[in-house]
Amino acid sequence: MPRPVSDSQSEMAELVLPNDANPLGALLGGRLMHWIDLAGAMAAHRHARSYAVTAAVDHIDFLVPVRVGDLVILRSSVNRVFQTSMEVGVKVFVENYIADTSEHVASAHLTFVAVDANRNRKRVAPVIPETDEQRRRYDDAGRRREIRRSEMERRRKAKR
Repeated sequence: MPRPVSDSQSEMAELVLPNDANPLGALLGGRLMHWIDLAGAMAAHRHARSYAVTAAVDHIDFLVPVRVGDLVILRSSVNRVFQTSMEVGVKVFVENYIADTSEHVASAHLTFVAVDANRNRKRVAPVIPETDEQRRRYDDAGRRREIRRSEMERRRKAKR
């Protein structure tokens, strides 16, 4: 049975601590990527109502530095479903709660595959976009999937 995008929407918050940072006091890129993967998985699990594993992560740009003491907010939702796989969008913000400011840090698109308890692929219910923004993201996800497939085919041919 199809489910609306809103059923998958998730939000998580992380406080940047010294252990999360490089010697300059900026958040490690790998730590942010880990949080993006977790936020994406939450949306995928909510939508699929099953286990979901990360299959791919699209391009990530780090737009602004995040410092120790900042609050990182990650918002995720399923953009589109393709039988057993789902594209999930994650948007990351940094909040400085002392200065009362918020900035966009990064965005990423991840592909998750739903699996059952035996790790076999499992069909996923279609997603229903409800807003103009969700419809745009749904359409964009289809274009990104074609690009990913073309790139995979190009790499496969290059290996021969």
